[in-house]
Amino acid sequence: MWRGGSTAASAARALRSRLLLDPIHHPATSLAPIASARTSSSSTPSTAAANTIVEEAAAAVSVSQHTGSISDSLRHYGKCYWELSKARLSALVVATSGAGYVLGSGNIVDIAGLCCTCAGTMMVAASANTLNQVFEIKNDAKMKRTMRRPLPSGRISPAHAAMWATSVGVAGTALLAWKANGLAAGLAASNLVLYAFVYTPLKQIHPVNTWVGAVVGAIPPLLGWAAASTELSLNAMILPAALYFWQIPHFMALAYLCRNDYLAGGYRMFSFADPTGRRTAWVSLRNCLYMLPLGLFAYNWGLTSEWFSFEASLLTLGLTIGALSFVLEPSPKTARRMFYGSLLYLPAFMSGLLLHRLPSEQKAHNLAENNELDGVLYGADLQDEERARQKRQDTKPSRVQSLPPVSYASVAPFPFLPVPIYES
Repeated sequence: MWRGGSTAASAARALRSRLLLDPIHHPATSLAPIASARTSSSSTPSTAAANTIVEEAAAAVSVSQHTGSISDSLRHYGKCYWELSKARLSALVVATSGAGYVLGSGNIVDIAGLCCTCAGTMMVAASANTLNQVFEIKNDAKMKRTMRRPLPSGRISPAHAAMWATSVGVAGTALLAWKANGLAAGLAASNLVLYAFVYTPLKQIHPVNTWVGAVVGAIPPLLGWAAASTELSLNAMILPAALYFWQIPHFMALAYLCRNDYLAGGYRMFSFADPTGRRTAWVSLRNCLYMLPLGLFAYNWGLTSEWFSFEASLLTLGLTIGALSFVLEPSPKTARRMFYGSLLYLPAFMSGLLLHRLPSEQKAHNLAENNELDGVLYGADLQDEERARQKRQDTKPSRVQSLPPVSYASVAPFPFLPVPIYES
């Protein structure tokens, strides 16, 4: 019970006991006859005043209790929404989307556009994570690390969670369509559908869910790039490719460490068919090797300076060494080491990418292309107009002077007379 309500109630009871004498503890006073009309008339206002004070105290108690219940409800549902949205994971998604926005911008980054893109991405990510938990209530209830979530613990109903997911998902997509463009909104909506309605059920069907989940994680930087430049180019694939290949060793290590927990939850992970962990380790190492040339590609494609290619190679080499140790000795210790290394790798890679990025001339290039296209179209319009005018002149009847009928009449009957000539 709220402490303010109990304190106010005790104060009201004490006030009542002072103003109204208890007949049990004060029998003489309660049983004494009314001596006179004067005594009766003087005691009536005192009783009325006491009742008024008690009613005011009771009203204060009611308001205090009502205020306490509202604040408790807000705190309760706010915490549930926070956990349903997986706020820390959604923040990582927002960070990758924001990095894509900065990389896709020109010399000047639109801060307002960046904030709107991040807000829309956050809402869509919160919706996807909530729907994921709505569909996996029974599975989460069987796993130790997820059984305390709002839905398995019964702190919120599935219908309430579904309404929350729908509202924030629609709001986030609408915000991206309004403040960014249709391409960014389409990528956000497609990623929500892919995560909630493809990846989530696939986790209980086939181990390929890890690769589908990697595609889901690679889309947010594309979303940010599209929101900034209104199109996707080859340069836009650097960060999504890094995220895709990074997620494989990251989740392979996690699935190996939590193998028993995933098995209890009914999920089909790649590590289940690999009791020794060697195949899981080889898959992790292979994807680390795929990330090695990404820094060089970023430099050759004009996205970053040459320093980033050197730094990215060092970072990827460090993660590759961790994966190699996992291959040589598949154990929880080496898997945990690779997992923590992957946690350090991603923010370092994105920071270097943003630090050494070369200002993109995408918007200026697009503007030049649009101006050139407008000029071509304008010239084509002029040529079409000229051709149309020439055609009208060609089809227009000639202005040869027609002779009056009298001239023809004078010729027929009198062929020896000259034809008259008329001047205009």
